[in-house]
Amino acid sequence: MRRRAERKMSSSCCRMLSFVSLLPLLNATASFRPCPDSCLCYRSSDLVDCRSSGLDRVPADVPRGTWLLDLSGNKVEDVHTRSFMGLWALRILLLSNNSIHTLHPQALSSLQFLERLDLSFNRLRSLPPDFTQSLSSLQELRLDHNLLKHLDSASLEDSDNLRKLDLSHNRIQVMDVRAFKSLSRLRLLNLQGNRLNVLVNGLLSRQQALEVLLLGHNNISTIEAEALAPLRSLTLLGLHGNRLEHIKFKTFLKLQTTSTHIQMSRNPWICDCDLQRVFGKIQHVRHLHVEDYKDIVCHAPPQQAGSLLASMDSQLCMAETASVLVITITVMIAVIGALIKAERNRKNKQAASDAESAEK
Repeated sequence: MRRRAERKMSSSCCRMLSFVSLLPLLNATASFRPCPDSCLCYRSSDLVDCRSSGLDRVPADVPRGTWLLDLSGNKVEDVHTRSFMGLWALRILLLSNNSIHTLHPQALSSLQFLERLDLSFNRLRSLPPDFTQSLSSLQELRLDHNLLKHLDSASLEDSDNLRKLDLSHNRIQVMDVRAFKSLSRLRLLNLQGNRLNVLVNGLLSRQQALEVLLLGHNNISTIEAEALAPLRSLTLLGLHGNRLEHIKFKTFLKLQTTSTHIQMSRNPWICDCDLQRVFGKIQHVRHLHVEDYKDIVCHAPPQQAGSLLASMDSQLCMAETASVLVITITVMIAVIGALIKAERNRKNKQAASDAESAEK
């Protein structure tokens, strides 16, 4: 019994000594992988969850090996220079639903491997010129629901790998024609809910790979002749809810794609023979599909307001032809009447002249 007790005591002492000897290593590991206050760190998957934690700045003690950092739903107003310094492994950064109004120069430096950045639902009015300078691996960028008014040529020039760009629900009225010049791999561009007036030639000159272009609910009244020509991969074009009154067939014919679905309802269309002919021609082009044609409602002229364009078939052109015929017949009658009157006057003058000659 005594020997067993001695063995048990010896074994316990050994285990305690082993644990004591591991304490420095455990402490070193803990200090190497800190976790910011108010955040949850999932070390097995390198995720740091700081959602809705009341933070007013980017925490400085985020673990170096973090793969995903979620700071959404906080009170961050400024992202300062080098806020993410040392986070080389970061792939996903979520900053949505804060109050961010300023991104300082080099705010996103050291994030060369970042693939997804979400800055939606903030208060950004502009982007710094070096915004994407360090984001060479970025594939998805969300800037929707901000206060952006302008997009210049420098803001996105280093985003060669970008596939998805969401700029919807801002206040963008003007974009530099070179704003997307480096985005040759872009697949989706969402510009819905802005204040664009014109889709200009050259803006999308490098977007041969673009598949989805969403321009709904802007103020677009003009699409320039070559604006859509470069989009050889386009499958969906959203133009609903703009200020289009007329369109040109050649503008859409230059969409040399395999198959493109177009949305054009909820525009103030002036329904006349020309418009009906344009839509008729578009529908006969095999690769173009106006998917909401049956929902296109006439805004003018007054006698057609509220009517569905599709319900009129060829009535507009028939009515126009009838009007032209009426005008032509009226003009012809007027001309004939004038000729008859002129002939009568000539004969009267001739008769008067003959009478005077006879008297002499």
